[in-house]
Amino acid sequence: MCRIQLYEFGYVYTLSAENFPLRQESIMGQYLLSTYRAQSVPGSPRGPEEMQSFMDRVIALEEQLQTNGSFVFGGALRDSDAASVVYAGDVLVTDGPFAESKEQIAGFYIINAEDDDEARAWARRGAEATNHPIEVRPFAATGLVKDMAM
Repeated sequence: MCRIQLYEFGYVYTLSAENFPLRQESIMGQYLLSTYRAQSVPGSPRGPEEMQSFMDRVIALEEQLQTNGSFVFGGALRDSDAASVVYAGDVLVTDGPFAESKEQIAGFYIINAEDDDEARAWARRGAEATNHPIEVRPFAATGLVKDMAM
């Protein structure tokens, strides 16, 4: 059996001998919302009261994501000094982040969104909750590569 799937503009187009002609299904795209924090710039909560306020805002955001059906997965990352980079070939492991930068990824969410505008709206809410910039990137593909080939 030969099956071809094309992902474009919020739709998946599937062509196979079983369902010729082309079948179109609406899909919700997945987006990576990356939270950035500058290591040398203050912005993290200072003290228990600020931390509680920060946590309350993040919890409220996550509840909104869940209620809307947009939340897929999320996580907070340790500081970049806990990172290491592994290279192919000769075994070489280096301490620290891959890119030397003033801003590092502090955490992320993977969300479902109808389109770029909805993903950016969630990012705006995230930036307001965390007081950190959020990068929005749509996934080109998700899942295992072997599952996408056929």
